[in-house]
Amino acid sequence: MNRFESLFLIGTVFAAGGGTAYATEMPDTVTTLQEVVVRQRQGVTRMRGKAENSQLITSAELKRAACCNLGESFTTNPSVDVSYSDAATGARQIRLLGLSGTYVQMLTENIPNLRGAAAPFGLSYIPGPWMQSIQVSKGASSVKNGYESLTGQINIEFLKPQSDPSLQLNAYVDHLGKLEANASGNLNLSERTSTGLLLHGEHSTMTHDSNGDTFADMPRVSQFSAMNRWAWMGDNYVFQAGAKYLYENRRSGQISGSHNHGHEVSDPYLIGLRTHRVEGFTKNAYFFDKEHDGNVALILSATHHNLDATYGLRTFDLGQSTLYGSLMFERKWTDAHSLSAGLSVNYDYVSQSLVSSGELSVPALSPIEREWVPGGYVQYTLDLDKKLLVMAGLRYDYSSVYGSMVTPRFHMRWNPVSQFTLNLSAGRGFRSPHVLAENHFLLASSRRIILADNITREDGFNTGATASTFLNVAGKTLNLTAEYYYTRFRHQLTLDLDSDPHAAIFSDMKGGSRSHTFQIEATYPFFEDFTFTAAYRLTDVKADYGKGMVERPLTSRDKWLATASWAPMMGLWQFDLTLAVNGAGRMPDPYTLPDGSLSWQPRFKAYPTLNLQATRNFRHWSIYLGGENLTGYRQKNPIMGADNPFGPDFDATMVYGPMHGAMVYAGFRYNISK
Repeated sequence: MNRFESLFLIGTVFAAGGGTAYATEMPDTVTTLQEVVVRQRQGVTRMRGKAENSQLITSAELKRAACCNLGESFTTNPSVDVSYSDAATGARQIRLLGLSGTYVQMLTENIPNLRGAAAPFGLSYIPGPWMQSIQVSKGASSVKNGYESLTGQINIEFLKPQSDPSLQLNAYVDHLGKLEANASGNLNLSERTSTGLLLHGEHSTMTHDSNGDTFADMPRVSQFSAMNRWAWMGDNYVFQAGAKYLYENRRSGQISGSHNHGHEVSDPYLIGLRTHRVEGFTKNAYFFDKEHDGNVALILSATHHNLDATYGLRTFDLGQSTLYGSLMFERKWTDAHSLSAGLSVNYDYVSQSLVSSGELSVPALSPIEREWVPGGYVQYTLDLDKKLLVMAGLRYDYSSVYGSMVTPRFHMRWNPVSQFTLNLSAGRGFRSPHVLAENHFLLASSRRIILADNITREDGFNTGATASTFLNVAGKTLNLTAEYYYTRFRHQLTLDLDSDPHAAIFSDMKGGSRSHTFQIEATYPFFEDFTFTAAYRLTDVKADYGKGMVERPLTSRDKWLATASWAPMMGLWQFDLTLAVNGAGRMPDPYTLPDGSLSWQPRFKAYPTLNLQATRNFRHWSIYLGGENLTGYRQKNPIMGADNPFGPDFDATMVYGPMHGAMVYAGFRYNISK
């Protein structure tokens, strides 16, 4: 092997998901390679050692796409969908087990986050390059982090300051005019003390109206965020703290000077949302018995979110302050028995004001909403030689608004043989709704917002089963997983878009809502450095809006997903493909226009999306080129009544698919470590 070949191999960094090459240092005069260790890193790992049905999405998987933020991190994941809530503001929501993301508990490093006021746009508040990994748990999760998880739990782990000193840079641009830059670095100040800084900035330079309805296809977003965190790692005591600030200016609506039916828009309908968000946290852990994993931990966090929004003739001011504290005790009494117990408290203070200068009605809002929720839990784990793992938990919480909540949860993992795993789960979940704070994007339509008198906290049950196995097929491992989940609500806050085509009605649906989800997934490496995954999911979500059980609108019944990843030349190149086919679904009930036609079709058809990315890796950096929605499919008219946005028929809620066609992007990543 000559000198060029040696340096070529030493400098290879499998930054796009293949692995990492490590080599011993060599002086310039050495011309032979001393040692190379190649370690493959899987992008998605099923966490077989846990009782829950959990997956770990690593940074390798996140780099298979542009992944500008958390909302774009699930492109290759068959379980989690991210869909638009409306066609005017770009609000997005996660869907897990066929239900809204409000039933998924969002955590950042095991601290509840992105709740309430942050729900409509929170998926854009966490930059992709900041994330070290994402843990996705389906079904009712552990009682440790609270009572809110019903369909699942998503925990985001940020880059850690206590890791090896490093500097990471990322830049992104697409042909629609979006620019983004990220920087992160950490420094070890001493053997025990370290700090890290993460920076993010993005700016949309252009406005597009591809369907000619005078409304911007996507909002123009300018965002800046910064996070500083510290860590002190002692022998028996560990301390972490961090603070984050975010500013976002989101502008959308009609494009001034554009034309509609030959007439220039002189008095455009404008949407503007300005957000300031501040977060802070501390995590403390004392290990009193390391041999038996005995520790006591204290977590404290505080968040303040402020929004000033304008929706045409409406102005909406929203503020939310949240305090959270958790004291936890854990100890493993024997190899088979362990116990976890803890106390927690959560405080939410929401202030809101809605004013309309036009004829649009304004719902009667509570200007101030306060809720204290102290609680406690106990959780027991039985581990029988890794063959059987049982975790049972019970927590009690008391809401100052709604009263007592008892939350039982159960998880079991059984491995009768090494090649087969069965997971079972069951549990209850609660949620306190803040209706307009979580759904203020509805103000971008002329629909009257009606809040029924019977709104109360949401209460539901979830049960599920997952079977997974791996088989040797032609000398390679075939992984198969099948799962089924059932969710039923005793009380659910329901948005009714059917009963009145000019109203959005929020009410409590008692026992008239349920969800069945079935999914099967297979992964197989057909040849060296190549991985292929195929999945199918059936979602049957129904609710009773007063006319019997019907499909929940704007929800695809089926989804097919295929992903392929190829890393030839020992990872110098990385090619990734994701093909998704979203099935047909029901639209909210249409109404008849004066000419006798329907306002929209009763159902939407299935549609495909195709994403591609190619990455070239070098020693400390990589460049990537990709495209999203390369099938070019987009919803032709997601905004109804766009020709008269100040009229009664203006409606931006009828969105079920992409609102822009094919998009091409490019970027680079730079990474240097000690």
